[in-house]
Amino acid sequence: MNRPDTTFEKIAWPIGFGLAVLVLWEIVVRGFGVSPAILPAPTAIAAAIRENPGTLWEDWVQTVLKGAVNGLWMGTLAALVVALIIDRFDFLKRGLLPVANFFAALPIVGLAPIMVMWFGFDWHSKAAVVAVMVFFPMLVNILGGLAAVDPMQRDLMRTYAASHAQTLQKLRGPAALPFLFNGLKIATSLALIGAIVAEYFGSPIRGMGFRITTEMGRLATDMVWAEIVVSAVTGTALYGLVAGIEKRVTFWHPSQRG
Repeated sequence: MNRPDTTFEKIAWPIGFGLAVLVLWEIVVRGFGVSPAILPAPTAIAAAIRENPGTLWEDWVQTVLKGAVNGLWMGTLAALVVALIIDRFDFLKRGLLPVANFFAALPIVGLAPIMVMWFGFDWHSKAAVVAVMVFFPMLVNILGGLAAVDPMQRDLMRTYAASHAQTLQKLRGPAALPFLFNGLKIATSLALIGAIVAEYFGSPIRGMGFRITTEMGRLATDMVWAEIVVSAVTGTALYGLVAGIEKRVTFWHPSQRG
């Protein structure tokens, strides 16, 4: 019988594997003389991060805090409100869900320029793009969670003469929390990607997407990769934050045991 990994092993394995990849990357780039314009070495990327902390910080604030986070909470809140309305009036599933699916199918490369025209070049247009991107996955997960209740439990609430609001508060709301957090873990990645891509189509002189396009035009790929690294670390941290909150809030759920 295989024993479960300890906390140390869960951390050490990915870190060790990541370090091995970086070492191999460095050896390949230097050993084969790969041009920095094609693929910079990890040490060059680290140097770019070390030499440009102010620029990377400004870009991070513009893209993550202003664009991605604002769009994430707006899209999540809109999805929650619409899900509660659809759940209360079942006939709306036939009308609102296809419309929501339509918005989810909109290509970001077509949506972003329109949002820039509507909301301007600052973070507001990026937040709007992110809100549209995260709305549908959040809506589907919340609706799935509200529906994931045993019929016998619903019958029990009816036996107690519980109102719709009481059933939602005491039974269906808590049952939907794991689904809500699953949606949030998906939405955090979508939010970051959406905010960066939206900046390709119009942005003030800061932001991760703006910096990537600008530095790529100058063939400064070390700075491009520095932005990619910051983005990847941020995405991982946001996912970990949501997972940590989920573990505390839904500790009673079977998925959090063991």
